[in-house]
Amino acid sequence: MAAPLTMSMDLHYNMNISNISEPKHPNFFPKISRYPIRKSTIFCNSSKSPPNLEEPQKNSSLSDQLKPLSKTILSENAKEQAQLLIKPPKSTWVNPTKPKPSVISLQRQKRSPYSFNPQIRDLKLFAKKLNDSDYTSDEAFFSILEEIPHPVTKENALLMLNSLKPWEKALLFFNWVKTQNLFPMETIYYNVTMKSLRFGRQFELIEGLANEMIDNGIELDNITYSTIITCAKRCNLFDKAVEWFERMYKTGVMPDEVTYSAVLDVYAKIGKVEEVMSLYERGRASGWKPDHIAFSVLCKMFGEAGDYDGIRFVLQEMKSLEVQPNLIVYNTLLEAMGKAGKPGLARSLFEEMVESGVTPNEKTLTALVKVYGKARWSKDALELWERMRSNGWPMDFILYNTLLSMCADLGLEEEAERLFEDMKQSQHCRPDSFSYTAMLNVYGSGRKVDRAMELFEEMSKRGVDLNVMGLTCLIQCLGKSQRIDDLVRVFEVSIKRGIRPDDRLCGCLLSVMSFCDNTEDADLVLGCLGRANPKLVAFISLLTEEGTKFETLKEEFKAILTDAQLESRRPFCNCLIDICRKRNLQERAHELLYLGTIFGLYPGLHKKTAGEWSLNVRSLSVGAAHTALEEWMTSLSNIVEREEALPELFSAYTGAGTHKFSQGLASSFASHIEELAAPFRLSDDRVGCFVATRDDIVSWAQSRVPCPALTA
Repeated sequence: MAAPLTMSMDLHYNMNISNISEPKHPNFFPKISRYPIRKSTIFCNSSKSPPNLEEPQKNSSLSDQLKPLSKTILSENAKEQAQLLIKPPKSTWVNPTKPKPSVISLQRQKRSPYSFNPQIRDLKLFAKKLNDSDYTSDEAFFSILEEIPHPVTKENALLMLNSLKPWEKALLFFNWVKTQNLFPMETIYYNVTMKSLRFGRQFELIEGLANEMIDNGIELDNITYSTIITCAKRCNLFDKAVEWFERMYKTGVMPDEVTYSAVLDVYAKIGKVEEVMSLYERGRASGWKPDHIAFSVLCKMFGEAGDYDGIRFVLQEMKSLEVQPNLIVYNTLLEAMGKAGKPGLARSLFEEMVESGVTPNEKTLTALVKVYGKARWSKDALELWERMRSNGWPMDFILYNTLLSMCADLGLEEEAERLFEDMKQSQHCRPDSFSYTAMLNVYGSGRKVDRAMELFEEMSKRGVDLNVMGLTCLIQCLGKSQRIDDLVRVFEVSIKRGIRPDDRLCGCLLSVMSFCDNTEDADLVLGCLGRANPKLVAFISLLTEEGTKFETLKEEFKAILTDAQLESRRPFCNCLIDICRKRNLQERAHELLYLGTIFGLYPGLHKKTAGEWSLNVRSLSVGAAHTALEEWMTSLSNIVEREEALPELFSAYTGAGTHKFSQGLASSFASHIEELAAPFRLSDDRVGCFVATRDDIVSWAQSRVPCPALTA
């Protein structure tokens, strides 16, 4: 350790600016001319003899002049310690994805006034006490406020408003502050209170505060309007959101990004596409750069409408603005592609998403599986599932059940069983009621009735509730296999477990009745239907009575359709026609087809152009399709007899029947064509289409023998 300095030292040092040679670099010592010529004197006392200091040379540099001083004052140990204290600079990590700022801004963000407030701790503790308090009246809350530890200033009131979480307490405190008349209420206090009310979805209270601000002459700023509009949107009060947005524009307050996105969503939800695009263009013209939420709203709107051109517009806009889609936008785009019927583009978009480094979540994969399932791309969907497993992508109930439903729709029994077993081995996605329903649908479509019953028993053992859709699939399976006793038992057990039959289940029971071979089985099914929908049973009895008039039948059938859900009305009519044909009630079947046509259940059944007349029975059941063919052939025969003009071509379309377990409408329709000796043949160019020429129809009508089915 160096000895303490107690020596006396006189250092006389004169430095003149002229003694310093001109530097070679022009920026070296740039401000040296500002300093005056000074004479420095250093006095230091020491018991030891002073060291011999050399006089600096006149023309020596500044560094050379300082060398003798450093050698004299610093000891060797001190110099070593000084060297040890010098550490290399720490490396600073720079995010390569963010651009390097060109200029360091001298404008620092102002610190919150709370950080300078010494009362913040006491006030926050008091706010916590208010949040935890369980008051029973406003008076009790106000009595607690009397214990506030510090006077209520502007800053303290704002801090308390921000700290009170329940909207009820924030509103009470705000009203209490107003009654104290300690300071004038400004916009910021209303804004903070409104944001608290927005969490509680209290739009009426927010609107009341806004009107109070207007009455008292308090300015409504951008944040005020944004809070009002977004709260109205959350409460599904879209008209109110539009009203306040228009008022905002009239007052000259410019919307921010949040407000633009919220109003775009409001217009999209109420179906005002033109207003959405007008607002979008207006915002872009004012300098607004849309965020991911805005683009997600546009994608969803165009997707709901199945507008692929609109979706392409969104992609082009994002590209031009250099906005990289995030996970939410990709999910919305995939859903939109599915609704627009573009599975190939959805697949390309998904690959682009993965390549850009965005990891798909459960919603992404579910949306893509739905797209593949709707397009019947089973291979792509199963390959996607394998990628999920190999990459460890997240799986949830909805995704598993979507895959299972797709397998059921496409008749992929083995693949569905592998998925179901995978769910059983999963720790987080064990099969639920919807999973079992999908498997019951798989086995029901394949008529694997024993496996379906095993699943039903397994559900009872595992405590998994059977839902009405699962019961419908099981009853359909049992009905097709003619196991009516098991059907009745399953129905009774399910009703006791609390299942409430819906229209889809009633339609299933009607379908089972239509292919019951004996009256006893039909009566058993009719008994189950009576517990589900007594009106349907009464209408079936009306159909079988000979004295029932057509007008009575029409009114009762109209009442049945009025009570039924929209998607169940056509299946009801199809099944009732099938029941009539099963019981040889041909005239009733034709009357029901006529009623179904005038009630709008079969749009597009007949189509006429100058060169072709067509019959489309794709949405009809087998019995209803036979009835429609008979009606059509009778009508064509009458036209030929009246010698009216006919087109060159006639066609009847049954569909391709791509489902593995489809009922075979095309083959049944072909058999009925042979039975009627109708001059239709299967087209070589159009799958599922039967065609005939004008000459064929005329020749058939002129030479045919009257058929009972056609004269009924």
